[in-house]
Amino acid sequence: MEMGRVKAIVTGGASGLGEATVRRIVERGGRATIFDLNGKKAVKLIEELGEESVFYVETDVADAAQVEQNTAAAVERFGSVNLVVNCAGVGTPGKVVSKGEPQPLDQFEKVIRINLTGSFNVLRVAAAAMQKNEPNDNGERGVIISTASVAAYEGQIGQAAYSASKGGIVSMTLPVAREFARDGIRVMAIAPGLMKTPMFDGLPEAAVKSLESSVPFPARLGYPAEYAQLVESIVENPMLNGETIRLDGAIRMQPK
Repeated sequence: MEMGRVKAIVTGGASGLGEATVRRIVERGGRATIFDLNGKKAVKLIEELGEESVFYVETDVADAAQVEQNTAAAVERFGSVNLVVNCAGVGTPGKVVSKGEPQPLDQFEKVIRINLTGSFNVLRVAAAAMQKNEPNDNGERGVIISTASVAAYEGQIGQAAYSASKGGIVSMTLPVAREFARDGIRVMAIAPGLMKTPMFDGLPEAAVKSLESSVPFPARLGYPAEYAQLVESIVENPMLNGETIRLDGAIRMQPK
């Protein structure tokens, strides 16, 4: 699928990996609808990129009714949806037992709800919309890309909920890809390593340097634009399907 023909839904599209993806789509001539709760950042992005190319609807990705309604709004605005990039997520850390007390269950449930259930929620609704698309010359009707993490494979202490949510994304990618193969809808996942997103903004410089040195090569944090570049590669390569691609500079996370 050509990037210039993309009509996307990008969750978490107002900042970080999602913002970089929206920028990439628009730069290549596509259009994007942002699903996010941060309206202020989304509006600022629209002012920069143009409302003819970017549309924003405030969305809790784990709310079934909101996603159904807002996906319909995205289709109405741009005529169809043929790409989903799930970037919305949280990474609240917490040990299973801390100082003799078990982790509150609602903390675990919140991470699963947003990261895993939210990704599936958007995927299921958008796939139904994609099934109505006319196929392109390769028989494609759409592409769905969800964001996993290297934590799905090497979760650290305190990341039980986060790792479980991202592991769920990895595990559902192949069966969903198999289901939608007959419809010409490809399903992929990206597992980033340490990326330079807003979550690192508050860390001391020494802490950032330490994290960068843990990446074999290149020895730095990944850039959101590199995530967006991989999104573009997936969109434009029709043989990429049913797989999770690590984007991590060969890092393998240690226990802590």
